[in-house]
Amino acid sequence: MCSVLAKKFYIFRHGECPLNKTGHIQGQTINGKLTEKGCKQAAYVGLMLKDKQIEVIVSSPMYRAIQTAKIVREHLQNIPILIDKRITEVNMGVVEGLHISYAEKLYAETYKHWRSNKLKDLLTSFENGETKADVRKRVFEALEYYAKMTNYKNIAISTHGIAISQILQYFGIKKNNIPNGTIIVVYYDKSHWRYSGFIGNEK
Repeated sequence: MCSVLAKKFYIFRHGECPLNKTGHIQGQTINGKLTEKGCKQAAYVGLMLKDKQIEVIVSSPMYRAIQTAKIVREHLQNIPILIDKRITEVNMGVVEGLHISYAEKLYAETYKHWRSNKLKDLLTSFENGETKADVRKRVFEALEYYAKMTNYKNIAISTHGIAISQILQYFGIKKNNIPNGTIIVVYYDKSHWRYSGFIGNEK
């Protein structure tokens, strides 16, 4: 086991993808590349993290997250990119690939509870999909691993909007819509997590 010192996590959402522009639900089955704007957002994240002494980037296995991580790394030292499925996109089940407006009409009651920030609605899922509670559990399992079982002190995480919104909700911050390229900072110290805030151009 490593020595557990204070750890700092820079957690960012991948850059824009085509379906982000059109308003369709990607989930895990649609593995799109970044748009030109998305590449610029990823480069911006890299510039924001350039002087943060990042030692490793941990990425979701989704291509959009890996592509973002690679662009971010261009602005850092030649550090490793590790792939961790625990920080992957939420499985949205039967609504993956649907336009948001269509999913909202077709699964009105489920969609209403899915968008809610109430504690009881963390257990809502679409058919064959995950709940937000599922996402939060696996994301924090990953964060705990890198906090406790590695010697990295400054860790970047390339992930997805739901993962970030669930990290924020853990700290009592209710924010459903996480813009592409958003960066949040959290600390792990003395067995406790602490939220530091957003950096860059969070909206």
